[in-house]
Amino acid sequence: MAKKSDLLPGTLDLLILKTLARGTLHGYGIALSIKRSSDDVLTVEEGSLYPALQRLLLAGWLKAEWKMSETNRRARFYTLTRTGRKQLGVEISEFEQMIAAIGRVLSAPEEA
Repeated sequence: MAKKSDLLPGTLDLLILKTLARGTLHGYGIALSIKRSSDDVLTVEEGSLYPALQRLLLAGWLKAEWKMSETNRRARFYTLTRTGRKQLGVEISEFEQMIAAIGRVLSAPEEA
């Protein structure tokens, strides 16, 4: 049985990009925003989040800058790039196609 926090494969990048489309955040802020936006259903663990952020940085979809956090700690803040905004559109489109396909499978009549 899947835990409530399990993400569908390939959705983490989409969730990060969408979260950063709302504004600049540090890693913990991204994880917290995803958790809050999902009404505590989705939890992104550090072991998944930071490698994903690094991958998105290398792809040019994010940029990062070291700043002081609201708790006076040095943190890396992430911002969506223009290329990242375009990729967000692609990710949303692909996700919507996948959800539509799953919906078709679920609504197909059962064979007797």
